Amino acid sequence: WPQATNASKVEVTGGTVKVTREIDGGLETLELDLPAVITTDLRLNEPRYATLPNIMKAKKKPLDTTSPADLGVDVAPRLTLVEATDPPERAPGIKVADVATLVDKLKNEAKVI
Repeated sequence: WPQATNASKVEVTGGTVKVTREIDGGLETLELDLPAVITTDLRLNEPRYATLPNIMKAKKKPLDTTSPADLGVDVAPRLTLVEATDPPERAPGIKVADVATLVDKLKNEAKVI
């Protein structure tokens, strides 16, 4: 499926979607066929904040709860952990007195130079 990431504006028209996103050089507009995968930027929508009367109304409403069994979903674990081991411990670092000692250790002990 076509994809667009970090969308700052999304316009759906018929079977296509125009996605505008910010890049280093400005704005880039992509036109994708649907279905498509689109990730959005935080600036896409302006959040709505709940007012105090709506918060009080929400507290009075009943809360419906359902279990996975009510929905016909089996939540039994299907994976078995065979083994878990810690990574090997790193050797402690050393301090060198001067640059000549550092270069010597890099050449002779670490063999990176």
